Amino acid sequence: MTNIAFIGAGSMVFAKNLVGDILSFEALNDSTISLMDIDEHRLEQTAEVATAMVENGRVDATIEATTDRREALEGADYVLNMINVGGTEPFENEIRIPEKYGVEQAIGDTLGPGGIFRGLRTIPTMLEIAADMEELCPDALLLNYTNPMAIVCWAMDEATDIETVGLCHSVPHTAEAIAEYVGVPSEELEYWVAGINHMAWFLECEWQGEDVYPMLEDAMADDETYEKDAVRFELLKHFGAFVTESSHHNSEYHPYFRTDPALIEELTGTNYAERMPTATYLEGWKTRSAERDDALADVDPADVEIERSEEYASRLIHSLETDTPRRLNLNVPNGPGHIQNLENDACVEVPCLVDGTGVHPCSVGELPPQLAALNRTNVNVQRLAVKGALEGDREAVHQAVKLDPLTAAELSLDEIHEMTEELLAANEAYLPALN
Repeated sequence: MTNIAFIGAGSMVFAKNLVGDILSFEALNDSTISLMDIDEHRLEQTAEVATAMVENGRVDATIEATTDRREALEGADYVLNMINVGGTEPFENEIRIPEKYGVEQAIGDTLGPGGIFRGLRTIPTMLEIAADMEELCPDALLLNYTNPMAIVCWAMDEATDIETVGLCHSVPHTAEAIAEYVGVPSEELEYWVAGINHMAWFLECEWQGEDVYPMLEDAMADDETYEKDAVRFELLKHFGAFVTESSHHNSEYHPYFRTDPALIEELTGTNYAERMPTATYLEGWKTRSAERDDALADVDPADVEIERSEEYASRLIHSLETDTPRRLNLNVPNGPGHIQNLENDACVEVPCLVDGTGVHPCSVGELPPQLAALNRTNVNVQRLAVKGALEGDREAVHQAVKLDPLTAAELSLDEIHEMTEELLAANEAYLPALN
């Protein structure tokens, strides 16, 4: 029997999908799944649907629900983290204050002022979780889904003894997008992907032994296809590789796409480019907030079935528990140099071989120099954000924001300093070590 704790199970639809993933494997469907959240209402809904899944699927899993994190972690073999710290107020600050200064973020959860400050408010809680795990389940593997992925995982590696891997669906989603653009089945693609979270590169991509890149370049020449993913196609055109995560995300990680309102509008297309406008994620998140409170209310327990999504967590756990070999793209410390031309202390996203002996990151060698250079612009920011969070170093936070590619493309150093001070003041309640 495997004990799996969900921290942040009030992320109801996502948690429901991950529970279904676990129960879909016969070797895991007798697990004890402990759901934990501080929001009792959302936790209750998740637990109700998870229990219905167990009953309808006639499996032997045990579903537990608690608002006590320590209770959930006691004896866990695996801990799935999907927390969101602070809710709407800091999120709005992280988008609207930079917007006032001219820094236009669409998402704001990975890099930029939004990603940096989201990391700063998330890391203290992550360290508390790690401290509990070191006492209650020191050998458990932490599977992190919370953004900013690289900043959070980097901090956990540097400041705790808990083994942590970061899981993100951007690699399989990008494979699906490429397959759509070139008109082949996504399950028939073979690919080798490495870089950092949300900016990993399809270094190789083949279909039936044929290089997909010439097909992808032909597809890019079609206006209708280009408009589906304009930023990623621009990066392909100028830097020679297709990148993971979407156009609206990637528009924030570079200095090229968000300093001119006319260009933002021009790049706002369909599919992966439709969420380019400033604050689109914030406004959608606020709109859906009330809906999330009852996201599972209309789900008839009698209709709930066990289904498997594309998420990695259940596959990772299954491989470790059953010695089933798999290759998954995971976020891990670069350590001995899995990517040789990125710094060893960075958090990188690389292919990992997983089986009963553990998680084994693959050696990628060197990225093409232009791709490594783009990654480093983000790694520089991540390193200083982690330093600021772990050491309570306000100057490191200022320097992180000053090195952010989008912010630096828009503002002077003095303007960035003023904006960062305003962000620190507005989010004081969430940043005790910095205030």
